[in-house]
Amino acid sequence: MAEQAGQTGRVVPDIRDDRAAGKLLAYVDGEAAGIIVYFVLDGTPAALVAVHTVVEQGHEGKGIGGSLVKEFYAMAAREGVPVVPLCPYAAKWASRHPDEAPEAPVELVERAKKELAVHPELY
Repeated sequence: MAEQAGQTGRVVPDIRDDRAAGKLLAYVDGEAAGIIVYFVLDGTPAALVAVHTVVEQGHEGKGIGGSLVKEFYAMAAREGVPVVPLCPYAAKWASRHPDEAPEAPVELVERAKKELAVHPELY
């Protein structure tokens, strides 16, 4: 269950990873509130690649997107892999939170872009 976090209107969503589908999902009171679409970049090094972030209508401005990206980076850290934020929202969040979002090496970013170009169905 989501909790109201103070007077700001921000909520703490229930976030679930559906690795098989490449989706990190946020729920508020059992209702879908947001998603990060991603893929796992295999190889050495491997990475989690954020492709697209969406917050559902009616849930904007409540911190759902930020909560998703923060959890995405935490998930990658637990797995010992970097994040490549190809999604503009995730990239902007990362630039604002460098302590929580280490920058991926340029060559890894390029490899992720090539993989996405070859496999657009990942998006």
